[in-house]
Amino acid sequence: MLYLSENLKKYRILKNLTQEEVAGCLGITPQSVSKWERGESYPDITLLPALANIFETSIDLLVGMDTIRAETTRYNIHKKAVEYQRKGEYDCAEKTYRDALLIYPNKPGMILGLASTLALKGAVEEAIELMERGLAVSENEKQKGTVRAALCFLYLKAGREDRAVRLAAELPHTRESREVIMPLIRQGLTESEINENIKNIILGDGSDLW
Repeated sequence: MLYLSENLKKYRILKNLTQEEVAGCLGITPQSVSKWERGESYPDITLLPALANIFETSIDLLVGMDTIRAETTRYNIHKKAVEYQRKGEYDCAEKTYRDALLIYPNKPGMILGLASTLALKGAVEEAIELMERGLAVSENEKQKGTVRAALCFLYLKAGREDRAVRLAAELPHTRESREVIMPLIRQGLTESEINENIKNIILGDGSDLW
């Protein structure tokens, strides 16, 4: 029932029906339909076939099974790619994400998943470009925090210390916090130390966020 409320409203509007008209077809009150659309209650399961018939759609689409299946598919893609990352099989992880982006070109998780893989491979400039692009469209705050932390070290690796410092100053008080990262940037890390920090961030909690 996760997507039922929004789908009831969406399909009703698509059919140019009012809540009163839907209620009349079902023999219930308009207030009941209003509560369904607000997610305050749900229709009895026996009403789903009638609702699907009214909106000329399927029960699966009405309850959002298409969305649920898509989310499961994306989760499995990330799971497979992260397994490759943890094994150091970065080419396989990259291919997994590039193939997925052909299907989901605007999904922040896919964009940032590819960016993380490229960062681990050492493809700094493309990783930076994709992280900046993904951050602009991501709404997952934990995901964004992890990516920003990794991006600090990518900026540093690319010789953009000023960008790294500015971004580190904006980090919140979290595991990848400014109090942790700023001193590292200031002290001057070797390239291997930078790479290790990127790896720890991406393959730590952040690997479950793509």
